[in-house]
Amino acid sequence: MELTRVIVILAQCVWPSWTQFIHLTDMYGTIKSPNFPESYPKEIDLQWNITVPEGYQIRLYFMHFDIEPSYLCEYDYLKVYSDTEELAVFCGKENTDTEQVPAGDVIMSPRNVLSVAFRSDFSNEERYSGFEAHFSAIDVDECRDRNDEDLACDHFCHNYISGFYCSCRYGFLLHSDNRTCKVECNESVYTERSGVITSADFPKPYPKSSDCMYRIELEEGFQITLEFDDTFDIEDHPEVTCPYDFIKINAGDKEFGPLCGEQSPGKIQTGSNAVSVLFHSDNSGENLGWKLTYTSTGSECSPLAAPLNGHLEPLQSNYVFKDHIMLTCDPGYSLRQGDKEFEHYQIECQRDGKWSSDVLLCKKKEFQRRHRSLPSILTNQILS
Repeated sequence: MELTRVIVILAQCVWPSWTQFIHLTDMYGTIKSPNFPESYPKEIDLQWNITVPEGYQIRLYFMHFDIEPSYLCEYDYLKVYSDTEELAVFCGKENTDTEQVPAGDVIMSPRNVLSVAFRSDFSNEERYSGFEAHFSAIDVDECRDRNDEDLACDHFCHNYISGFYCSCRYGFLLHSDNRTCKVECNESVYTERSGVITSADFPKPYPKSSDCMYRIELEEGFQITLEFDDTFDIEDHPEVTCPYDFIKINAGDKEFGPLCGEQSPGKIQTGSNAVSVLFHSDNSGENLGWKLTYTSTGSECSPLAAPLNGHLEPLQSNYVFKDHIMLTCDPGYSLRQGDKEFEHYQIECQRDGKWSSDVLLCKKKEFQRRHRSLPSILTNQILS
């Protein structure tokens, strides 16, 4: 008998076997072997293809299972698979070293399709009653089951029947992929002489799919220095220079970058009063970002000496663009410029490194000279 079975099996490898397909699209249902609960026929090749809407999985479980046992289920068997992925192969009446039965197991499809294939060979030496199985569509909780990175939301995930949607924290916008949260960061202009700039959320991972432009704009006469923090983490590549995320810096006719990786660029002397910092991120990665402090220095003016009988405030060793000096004189003296007289006078260090005016001289006040000559004038009047 076994020899006959082997010959028939070999013959079936040569001659094509016709499979009967049954397509099921209901949200739940029952699958039974032919004639169940009576013995199933010989030479059966049936396949149930179950399809439910996207956003659902399929749950399959068995209420009864009795199929002819054989080594590694070579004769009669039931196979469960999703697309081309085989999920299980069953035969027999109880588990052995070489055969498995579903027992109380629940099979979950990874996607919204599931196929159940049942095959019996040319003989059925005993009475095997077959199987009865139930299936039902189960809503996928995409917010909980994030096995596929493409399904993950950057910030908040909201599940609903047969689907999900993403939303972002305040200050972020949802990207066109409806999953990624990006930032609007192209209106950042810094006009103070010093300040701090960071990637969004630093030192937490920066947003994906964003292009941020930070502009530092100071008056001509200032030169900007950038100094990056030691914590510097931008996605890079071991063989290609910054293909994913990067910083590019433009300062006048100079360009610095692209910059990425984990090594801080440290201090950068831009030599310019206007600097643009572009930060680009692609749609992947969980890097911490960057922080920089910018400072500025102005053009230097030559030190000044106080005039005779006068003072300078403040008195310091060096002066730079926008510094002011107040000139004053000792009591009884005033500052003179031509025929004009001042109690105090202010001069400024200009962007070209020159002072706005020369230091004025302190001269005795005019009314004091007239007061001292008054006795002689009266004496002359009496004598006359």
